[in-house]
Amino acid sequence: MTAPLAVTKGHGTQNDFVLLDDRDGVMDLDADLVRALTDRRAGIGADGVLRLVGSGRLEAGAAALAEDPAATWFMDYRNADGSVAEMCGNGVRVLAAFAERLGVWDGTGELILGTRAGVRRVRRVTGPPAAATWYAVDMGVWSLPRADRAVADGADAEVTVPGLAVPRPGLSVDVGNPHTVLALPGVDELDAADLTTAPRVLPVPPAGTNVELVVPLGERRTDDGVVGAVRMRVHERGVGETRSCGTGACAAALAVRTWAGAGAPDVWQVEVPGGVVRVTVSGDRVELAGPAVLVADAVVDLEALR
Repeated sequence: MTAPLAVTKGHGTQNDFVLLDDRDGVMDLDADLVRALTDRRAGIGADGVLRLVGSGRLEAGAAALAEDPAATWFMDYRNADGSVAEMCGNGVRVLAAFAERLGVWDGTGELILGTRAGVRRVRRVTGPPAAATWYAVDMGVWSLPRADRAVADGADAEVTVPGLAVPRPGLSVDVGNPHTVLALPGVDELDAADLTTAPRVLPVPPAGTNVELVVPLGERRTDDGVVGAVRMRVHERGVGETRSCGTGACAAALAVRTWAGAGAPDVWQVEVPGGVVRVTVSGDRVELAGPAVLVADAVVDLEALR
């Protein structure tokens, strides 16, 4: 690729992305290009790249079409290091806003998107007053990979985080991609954690893992009833610390809900450095709702990225 490349910059609770319109699937999106685009000094700067592409144009899109023939559009997501990722909850919302701008979706009903973690359905919802436009994503089925041990012991991993004095127990949660969640007693420890390097998780997850540090904040009474609350920081696999992580917010809420036991709320407010998202649990499925903002359009000189 040598011609100028049109891109859009967007974010969901400050988890930011470079967005590419490649509906015909003609772009060669390799790891080098992803790293160049996401470089915060020599490129556009982002936590990852989101490419909107026709599902029929990708091998990975065939599985989405087999799951639901209406999933004609695919979210091709790459981490900032160039690696391919299964899913990104904030990214799905931002891609929905991008699809709406492009006229692919009119903002009514559902936008049905293929992802490497399965089909995801997005719809517009009402957010807090004066907030940016909110979108809700059916994130699909969640699970505890080692459920029996995890529920009995409250943990199935040991996590060492720089800045924290001793290793902490962690709980593995699968939300289409892998997560390990550990609880901290207060915000002082949350602030003290050093996430400039990846936490060490044992046993070592075969495909790596995102690590969420959470402080449970109890329950709050809202107009919609009682909701749980949690504050979170995250180290994302292939990226580093980010201002937010959608699947991580889901994993954090699911872990705290599991630890709380019977009677725990099904709706959770998750506070991240970049804002607040809402997680709703319904049986073995989970929904993520939050804002999506498109902040800029640009034309990149690809030769200058080399």
